[in-house]
Parts: sequence; C-alpha cells; structure tokens
Amino acid sequence: MPHDAALAELRQLLGDRLSWSKPDLLQHGQNESWFPETPPDAVAYPATTEEVARIVGICARHGCPVVAWGAGTSLEGHALAIQGGVAVDFSRMDKVLQVRPGDMQVVVQPGITREALNAELRATGLMFPVDPGANATIGGMAGTRASGTTTVRYGTMRDNVVALEVVLADGRVIRTGSGARKSAAGYDLTGLFVGSEGTLGLITELTLRLHGQPEAISAAVCAFPEFNSAVEAVIATIQSGIPMARIEFVDEAVARIFNAQSGTAFPELPHLMVEFHGSATGAAEDARRFGDIADSFGALGFDWATTTEDRNRLWRMRHGAYRACIASRPGCMGMVTDICVPISRLAEAVAETRADIAELDLVGPILGHVGDGNFHAILLLGRDDADELARAKDLTRRLAERALRLGGTITGEHGVGLGKKGLMLLEHGEAWEVMARIKRALDPEGILNPGKVVEVSQ
Repeated sequence: MPHDAALAELRQLLGDRLSWSKPDLLQHGQNESWFPETPPDAVAYPATTEEVARIVGICARHGCPVVAWGAGTSLEGHALAIQGGVAVDFSRMDKVLQVRPGDMQVVVQPGITREALNAELRATGLMFPVDPGANATIGGMAGTRASGTTTVRYGTMRDNVVALEVVLADGRVIRTGSGARKSAAGYDLTGLFVGSEGTLGLITELTLRLHGQPEAISAAVCAFPEFNSAVEAVIATIQSGIPMARIEFVDEAVARIFNAQSGTAFPELPHLMVEFHGSATGAAEDARRFGDIADSFGALGFDWATTTEDRNRLWRMRHGAYRACIASRPGCMGMVTDICVPISRLAEAVAETRADIAELDLVGPILGHVGDGNFHAILLLGRDDADELARAKDLTRRLAERALRLGGTITGEHGVGLGKKGLMLLEHGEAWEVMARIKRALDPEGILNPGKVVEVSQ
C-alpha cells in the first residue's frame, strides 16, 4: 500500500479509530450519483481539533491524501478518495459547543447534522434555516456552500456561517471571522473556506447565524397550466415584496411520480409548493396575497396544508423527490443536474432543457428552487447503459453553456467536486487559474481532497 508509513503513524495516534475494514472502506467509497466506488486506504475517526491537526500533519509529512467525510450526501463525487489516502470521518465531532441566544448564534462541531442541530435548538426559540433536503452535516454543508428550499428567504451557507476553525494542510489551526456582526479586518477567509470542498483546509468548528422560529407557518401547493405562468407568478410575488420562506417548482412528470409514490392526487401539471413564515395574521395575509397573484396567472386551485402534519408531509414529499424519481425507474441510477440562472430567464432555461431532454431521448423530471432561479433535471439512467450516460453528459454540457449564456452559473448549490470540474474553465476563464494558485499556496503538496474543484499541476 503506497501510504503504509502514514497509516502506521495514524494507527499509533488513533488506535482502533483508524479503520481499514472492508465495510468501512466501501461505505466511504460510495456516493449518491453515477461515479464508481472509490474506497480510501483507511478511515480516521477523530474526536477533537487537535487530533485532526495531528492527522493532517502526519499525512503531510508522508504525502498522503486527506479527504473530509460528513454524511456522504453530496452529488458530484466531492468526498471520493480518487488518489487513495485517508477519509477523515467527522461523525464523532457532532456536538453543539455553545448557544448564544442574545447574539442569535451557535457554535458547533462539523459532524452534527442539520436535523440534530435544530432538535437541540428547539427549546431556545431559534433555528438554523438552511435546508438542502438531505440530512447533511453542517461541515459538509459549509464545504459545498449548500443552500436549498429556504434560500429565497434565509440565504445560503455563505450567508449563515460567520466564523470557522480550520486545520490547514500543514497541520496548523487557524480561526476565521468572529462573533461580531461585521468586520473590515482583512481578507474574508471565512468566505474562502465556505465552498472550498475540503481542498483548502478541514473545518473543525463553525459559528452559525440563527433565526427565530416563526410563530406561524402557512403552506400550500397549486397547479398551473404551464411552467411560464408559474414563473411569472413567482416574479410578481417577489416584486410585490411578499416574504416567501420557500417556493419550489415540480413539473408534470414529478407530479405524476408523487401520485404514484405518495398516493396524492395532483393534476399532472406543473406545480408550485410554497410556504410563508411570520405571525399568525402575517403568514395568513402573505398566503392570501400570493393566492390572489397566482389566481391572476391561471393557478388551478390550492391545496392548503393546514396542520403541522400536513406541512411536514408536503415537504417530506418534496425532499424525497430524488428517491421517488429513482424508484420510478427500477434499477436506474441518477444524475442530478444543477444550474442557476437569473429568475427572469428561468422559464426560458427550463423550456430549452426540456427540449434537449426530448432530443437526447432521456428521462429527466425537472424540479427546483424557483424563487432563486435554481433548477434540477433528475436524469434516470440505466446502470450499464454507456450510451445513455454519454447522452446525459452531453446534456450537462449543454446545460452549463445555457446557464452561462443566460447570465447564470454551472452550479447553484451542489458544488463542483468531480462532476463539474471539467466545466469550471467555461465559467471562470482566467479566474480558475487564480483559484488554482490559492490552492497551491495553502496546500503546496496537494494532499487535501486532490483532484477536485481546480486543476493543479505539481
């Protein structure tokens, strides 16, 4: 094994918390998409920042790759150890370290999941709102600059991470940001590490911005005769200043899958799924105003979720859309596309994408976060169909070119990883080389999650 010396030292440090059992390696070599299994050489389970620093220091001396591992829910192969080495699993660093209600902040370790964090916060009247759908770890969400269904109101991880503790490639530990609401003191290193996908350092502590739990929540789903009308209704709602907490879109194919998988009776048409947060009177008034606007754009009726159970059922269904789509074509694998465009160009982008899917003879239900112009085609591919996979990759290239032509980006929330790396030059041009220079400056030996995000020649 090429990294035997590093693994021997790590074994002395961690004992049985360094694993190379086959089940452990296979678990940390899997991913949520079409990439092949890529097991690491070993899996480390640190319990403290000091241990993470020593792990990285040992690996640095021996040139052994280090890949951070959270919940493994990423969709672009971010956490695959494509050059071997050590997967650093943060599942034992999953604590809430400090709640600061007066500052509306919380300090956490990276291995805590968003659901566990909100369960801990429930009694405080505060919440952490970023919701990518999967029960991802907070560290992983910061690493990929995650967002999701609530972004339209509460922002992305970029907006909700205020400070970090990070282990650098040489084992040094630094802190970025502070508990202050603002700072003009030098470069924004917090912003640099959020979204770096573990290529610049390993996040070992996060200070997060919290929000008040809403007094009342109002949610509904409504159908539209065609997608353009739904988008126009969303634009009009935003321009009217109505504060939506969530506003999601699913096409008629996803509505059909919901009916089959969840026993709903949605018309097989495009749908909006909406939610409003506020006081009891405020949320009700926002919902009424949205209903009036939607009616003016041809909405075909509302199914209001009037109880907590109904709301939870609605959003479980939306969050389970990926799994439901996969189940609709037994034996398939999924490739989830992810582009984001200005909302004024969203209908155009979706229409062109649907035409491409039909031309390439692919199965690709479409859904997305219509409130911020981000949408996904869930491509359902035969596991052993090389030709279908090639056509799907052609579609992703077309989508990237379309997003940039319309003033958008090749990825709104999933990040780069392996899957989007080949498209980075298309979006960033010379700025991609600037990113590579930052990578070389912070990780000159290229041990941190090598092969991801940037192209670095050693």
